[in-house]
Amino acid sequence: MNLVLETDRLLLREMKLSDAEKLYEMDCNPNVHKYLWNKPISSIEEVDEYIEMVRDQYIKNKIGRFVVIEKESNELIGWAGLKYNTVEVNNKINFYDIGYRLNENSWGKGYASEVAFAWLDYGFKTMNLNTIMAAAHAENGASNAILKKIGMKFTEDYWEDEVLWNWYELKNNVIK
Repeated sequence: MNLVLETDRLLLREMKLSDAEKLYEMDCNPNVHKYLWNKPISSIEEVDEYIEMVRDQYIKNKIGRFVVIEKESNELIGWAGLKYNTVEVNNKINFYDIGYRLNENSWGKGYASEVAFAWLDYGFKTMNLNTIMAAAHAENGASNAILKKIGMKFTEDYWEDEVLWNWYELKNNVIK
C-alpha cells in the first residue's frame, strides 16, 4: 500500500516485517495485554505471522492496521487503523472497525485519540464508509473513554470468551 496518513505528531504507514522487533517489544508486555485476555505474545515469530496477516488484509481489503510512528523521535510506538472484519464478532460480520494499540510508554499522551480521529476522517471522507464500529473490554476505562471522545456511540455490551465487551458504532455524517 502506498497510503501514509499524518497527524500533527504522528505518521501512520503500512506495517512491514522490519517492524517486528518494535511490535514484539509492545506485545510481549503483560500491561499492554491486560484487557486482551492477558495473553502477551511470547515469540517474534508470532509478530511475523501477525504482520503477514495484516499485509494480506491490505491486498484483500485495501485497508488494515498501520504502524504509528512518533515524528519527533522517529520511534514506532504502536499500531492503529481500520480493519475489514470477515469473521463474526458480536453477531456481526463484514464490517469495518477502528482499533489501536500503543506501547505502554506512549499511553496518556493523546496519541490513541489522535490516530483514531485520523482514521475516522479517512474512513468516512476517503473510503465513504457508512458506519465504523469498535469494541473495548468493559473494564478498560481508557479505551472506552477514547472511543467516546472520538464520537463513537455505545450501542450494547456482549460476552466473548467469558469477557464482557462494550460495542460502539459511528455513522458517517459526511455522506448525504
